[in-house]
Amino acid sequence: MTKAWDGLVYIGTSVDGQVARPDGSLDWLLSRGEAAGDAGYSTFMERVDVILMGRATYEVVSGFEPWPYAETPVVVLSTTLTDGQDDRVRVVRSLEEASDLFHSMRAGGVYVDGASTIQSCLAAGWVDELTISQVPVLIGAGIPLFRMLPHDVDLVLERSVVLGGGMVQTTYRVQHS
Repeated sequence: MTKAWDGLVYIGTSVDGQVARPDGSLDWLLSRGEAAGDAGYSTFMERVDVILMGRATYEVVSGFEPWPYAETPVVVLSTTLTDGQDDRVRVVRSLEEASDLFHSMRAGGVYVDGASTIQSCLAAGWVDELTISQVPVLIGAGIPLFRMLPHDVDLVLERSVVLGGGMVQTTYRVQHS
């Protein structure tokens, strides 16, 4: 089955490339508050039909009140969670199962979230666009956005803008061979 949807990444990192502290904490990212503003998130979400995240990301956001994805279906990629534990999400065991679900939903835009899930989707050729908002802080240790990839991923710069709070947001289009 051919992928008929766009894999879209929208994520914040520290200048040293971390998406979270070792314990998953996002305090360094959330501390930008009003200065950072919306950072284009609302506009980005208008293109999203479904969100795909891994278990670790789900465990961080599951405690957010209110649930930040009220209007958008959320799919969690996990081999340890059971579908039906949380009626706000659907659990799938593999990327193939996720793809089948996206096709059945007729999804156009899939928001890929969480470092491990982003890496898996990049390796599978499923990411079409990367928007990375770099927060001007070095946290030293944490969960890196990029680890080992099985091949180079060529990118084309679409735009780069300076946001409030000194954040720099860069959007790349992935060059598929």
